Amino acid sequence: MRINPETVDRIKQSADIVEVVGDFVALKKKGANYSACCPFHNEKSPSFNVNPVRQIFKCFGCGAAGDAIKFVMDIDGVGYGEALRYLANKYQIEIQEEEVTDEEALRQNARESLYIILNFAKNFYLQQLHDTDEGQSIGLSYFRERGFTNDIQKKFELGYSPDTWDAFTKEALNKGYTADILEKAGLLIHKEGSRAAGRQTAGYDRFRGRVIFPIHNVAGKVIAFGARILKTDKSGKGASQPKYLNSPETEVYHKSDILYGIFQAKNAIRQLEACYLVEGYTDVVSLHQAGIENVVASSGTSLTIEQIRLIGRFTPNITILYDGDVAGIKAALRGLDLVLEEGLNVSIVLFPDGEDPDSYVRRVGAEAFKEYLKKASKDFITFKTETLLQDAGNDPFRLAAVIGDVVNSIIKIPDAIKRQVFFHRTSEMMKVDEQMLISEGNKLLRKLHTQPKPQERGNRPTIPQGPQDIPFSNDGPPADFFESESTGPASTEIEESSQRTKLYYQEEAFIRLLILYGAHELEPTISVCAYVLGEIQGIDFKDPVFHHLLTLFRENHGREVVLQTDYFQNHHEKEIRNLTISWLTNKYELSTLWTEKFEIYVPSELDMLDKSSFINILRLKKAFIEEKMKICMEELKKATTEDQENALMNEYIFYKGISMAAAKELGSVIG
Repeated sequence: MRINPETVDRIKQSADIVEVVGDFVALKKKGANYSACCPFHNEKSPSFNVNPVRQIFKCFGCGAAGDAIKFVMDIDGVGYGEALRYLANKYQIEIQEEEVTDEEALRQNARESLYIILNFAKNFYLQQLHDTDEGQSIGLSYFRERGFTNDIQKKFELGYSPDTWDAFTKEALNKGYTADILEKAGLLIHKEGSRAAGRQTAGYDRFRGRVIFPIHNVAGKVIAFGARILKTDKSGKGASQPKYLNSPETEVYHKSDILYGIFQAKNAIRQLEACYLVEGYTDVVSLHQAGIENVVASSGTSLTIEQIRLIGRFTPNITILYDGDVAGIKAALRGLDLVLEEGLNVSIVLFPDGEDPDSYVRRVGAEAFKEYLKKASKDFITFKTETLLQDAGNDPFRLAAVIGDVVNSIIKIPDAIKRQVFFHRTSEMMKVDEQMLISEGNKLLRKLHTQPKPQERGNRPTIPQGPQDIPFSNDGPPADFFESESTGPASTEIEESSQRTKLYYQEEAFIRLLILYGAHELEPTISVCAYVLGEIQGIDFKDPVFHHLLTLFRENHGREVVLQTDYFQNHHEKEIRNLTISWLTNKYELSTLWTEKFEIYVPSELDMLDKSSFINILRLKKAFIEEKMKICMEELKKATTEDQENALMNEYIFYKGISMAAAKELGSVIG
């Protein structure tokens, strides 16, 4: 089914770019616009800009750009249709759909199919928990025993999978889903030899006999499941089964990229400017129930660079809550330098022996738990220093190793002022000379900077260049809408800049003027478009994109139609769309202090349209004439007769006179 055009228009009109982007990134007001660190590539200084007037976003670092729909597509890796459905659900718009052809139906996006079956599975597990005797006696009893209320169960969409081999699989097959899609979603495990036997069921449920914790992505879609076993199986071998079982990696679920509870916690993290990181599902649910909602879990995996950056979208402050397992903490300390490298402020809270966040908050209550967090919280460097010093004792060799280890962590902090503060604090704790620590840090930094930077950490690039390719969806715009923005003008700017001529930049400035201000009137009945086009008759543009745009303006002007900016902002050609958004988005804004404090009025580009139009025309003509002069000089070198030489020289002198006249008007100096 395809969403009909009227519904698409309603979605576009309802979606607010600030609200949509704000669900995924912590935005800060900056003049008339909003800014943030780009979620599509790794950066320390914000270069990601959101324009609420034009309803567009633009990153000056990686070149990512577009509207609210494009943002959802890029951030969530979904097709056009799925992005529309997400926005329709967010703004409570009823979707009206149209029939599609068989050929279009075959092109249904594979990722969207996975989202659909995973959502079906979530609803099945919910129904089993609340509407069956087994679910109520086993699953619901477990959740109530842990003190989870009905509201918190609903918030996290907790469920139960019946203790039979293929209850879910049979239900899914009866509803028309295929065994292949069930397996791709990680819900079905094939029995040995079942493929060859050609059975319809062809396997068994992965999560049978377990309570279910759905894992949501940032947008709130179910992408995987975590499941906890509650009893031994009938053969008495339950003890050999893992306590927790997670979905395998799929096309929509990469465990190193996601944090459990991020969807439920993101707003609280952004508002409180702090994030608590725990280890397990029940820790997250228990803390939410206690009113501590800015908490997520790494789901038993080691903390990854992708998870750190996911937290960094919403806050630079992260507090990691550990239980009393000292051996586990020492192992984890080695991986936390990654957090420092990303510029996050890391603190550690250690719970008493035998306690974890879930058990401790249930034992002492919410208020006492919050008070404990305040008292027990230590910054990462201090915690690491104290822990390693205690382990080293008085052994001088081990103490020297501790100094090297701690200094190696401090130099990972990008901010120089923070590094200086930690060097000073560490020198006091270790009773060593501060300058010695700084010198050792500088030595390590020099060594680090002379080493070639690895292109990858693990199997993934350390700095993704903009959004990845978006798969085609049957109910979307033309295919080029889904191309990676990293292949647009921003990513090739360095390569092309050396090849661009003065004429190119004047053509660009001229087209920019037409797209942004072509419909504005210089005088009654005389638009910018009518004026500038009338002044450049006989001039054609050399760049193919600008030539195409100039032709569009000329053809429509001939029909007494002036193309508006919105036409190009939503153009079906990606390059035109990107150029328009880049021209609409200013990297820097004039401070309001000029008028508010100093009472100095600075005219805007709109205020000086008549002058800028005239200057654009002159500069374009001058650049156009200079290209003609170059051609004359090149042909003069090839001339074989005196008559040819004289004709070319006269032509050159003619062009030179026009160029000098234009330069005089512009106030340029001609050598």
